[in-house]
Amino acid sequence: MQTLRHDWTKEEIQAIYDKPFLDLVYEAASIHREQKDYNEVQISSLISIKTGGCAEDCSYCPQAARYHTDLEVQPLMQIGQVVSAAVKAKEGGASRLCMGAAWREVRDNRDFDRVIEMVKAVNDMDMEVCCTLGMLTENQAQRLADAGLYAYNHNIDTSEEDYKRIISTRTYDDRLNTIKNVRKAKLTVCSGGIIGLGETPADRVAMLQTLANMPQHPESVPVNALVPVKGTPLEDQPRVPIWDMVRMIATARIVMPNSVVRLSAGRNEMSTLEQAFCFMAGASSIFAGDKLLTTPNPSFIDDMAMFELLGLKTREAFKNGRPENTKKEVFV
Repeated sequence: MQTLRHDWTKEEIQAIYDKPFLDLVYEAASIHREQKDYNEVQISSLISIKTGGCAEDCSYCPQAARYHTDLEVQPLMQIGQVVSAAVKAKEGGASRLCMGAAWREVRDNRDFDRVIEMVKAVNDMDMEVCCTLGMLTENQAQRLADAGLYAYNHNIDTSEEDYKRIISTRTYDDRLNTIKNVRKAKLTVCSGGIIGLGETPADRVAMLQTLANMPQHPESVPVNALVPVKGTPLEDQPRVPIWDMVRMIATARIVMPNSVVRLSAGRNEMSTLEQAFCFMAGASSIFAGDKLLTTPNPSFIDDMAMFELLGLKTREAFKNGRPENTKKEVFV
């Protein structure tokens, strides 16, 4: 089995990333196949529980209030709406529901109280529950954990050096501090980044180094390809070549061998053959459903047809066990 490391240098990761393509994919696939259930793929469904009007200035995001996009601002969803979406997702094969709110940070108010109730409701459905709500404190992370949250998503997006070019309304340390607060609450961490922002290969390597050198690797590492949206500063960015996506997935698989690497945003533009390369290189999770927050995404039906063609199986919820914070409630 691949040894877990937390002391990767940029030079070591760069050397992996720069390997001849087929050699890189072969090495990543070999590591991936050391896992007993290498042909299992977790299906997650992502819904926007509060859309638009965000105070942040993330250059890629149509939900920022300062950008003029066609996005319609919508208030926080009601609990019943979220449960209905969860039922539909579970029927489609999803074992995890991720709820995203266009907030800069979590505030201790009635909206957060409602999110807590959403988490409890979906957790009762025996689905893994993930939230991405912006920055949060240690106490807020604990409240989510006590409600039954399984994972918290907080992407670092890019390298620390490139970060200020993409976002100015929060710092890189702000993101890392939120991840630390999530860990203190004994939640699992979902953290990855985006390629196609205009970054360099060195930025991609530095981002992977930050993730791989955390004291505990993120349990889930989303690899997103930018979906350019008209009205955002990055609207004219070209599509990320599939070879770049495969390189990122393969490199992530090698340096974080036990993490679930998720093929995330940008999948709607990929053919089945292109996605097959990503799964071969070590991707073991996808987002499914017609929409990914605010951008198009392949449907459950299309994904099930692809799974059958490629011989993939869906992964059940809590395959690696429940977080410590939920065990008492679930197993008493």
